[in-house]
Amino acid sequence: MRRLTRSEAAHDPHAPAEPGRTGRDGPSLRARALRLLARRDHTRTELAQRLAPYADDEAALQAVLDECAAKGWLDEQRAVEAHLHRRGQRLGAARLSAELRARGIDGEALAQARAWAEATEAQRAQAVWARRFGQPPHDVTERARQQRFLLARGFAPEVVRRVVPQVVDGGDGAPGDDG
Repeated sequence: MRRLTRSEAAHDPHAPAEPGRTGRDGPSLRARALRLLARRDHTRTELAQRLAPYADDEAALQAVLDECAAKGWLDEQRAVEAHLHRRGQRLGAARLSAELRARGIDGEALAQARAWAEATEAQRAQAVWARRFGQPPHDVTERARQQRFLLARGFAPEVVRRVVPQVVDGGDGAPGDDG
C-alpha cells in the first residue's frame, strides 16, 4: 500500500490528523493564539473572536483561552496599557473609552483608563493641535475646522474650546488672507 502525499492526505477525510493540529487544515488553536499574542496584547474577548472560526467547539476555545491566561500570556490590564500607549497620545478620553469597550474591556480596568485619559486630556489635546496645525486660525471657518479635528478624535468639547486659540487677524487685515 502506498503512502498518501501531503496534498492527498489533506483531501482524504479518513486520514488521521497530524499531531498538534485541529481537524481542519492549519495550526492548532494554541499555536494560532500564540501567534496572535506575539504580535500584540489582546483581550480575552478579542482573542476569542479571532480564534472562534478555527475552533471545533466552544470548550476547546475556552480551554486555550484559560491556558493562555494561566500562563500569563493573556492579560487584560497589559492589553489596556498597550492600547493606551499605542493610541493614547492621539485620542481623547471618549474615543479611547469607546475603543476599549469595543475590545471587551469594562469595569475597573476601563475606569482606570478613563481616569488617566481625562487627567491628561488637555495636555494631549494641546500636543495634537500643535502637531497638526501649530498656528492660530485666521478665520472662524478655520477655527471650526480645527475644533472638528479634535472633537473627531474624542477630545471633550470644553477642552477643545480651551485648546484651539481664538481667531487672529491676518497679516494685512484683508479678508480671506490665509497668511
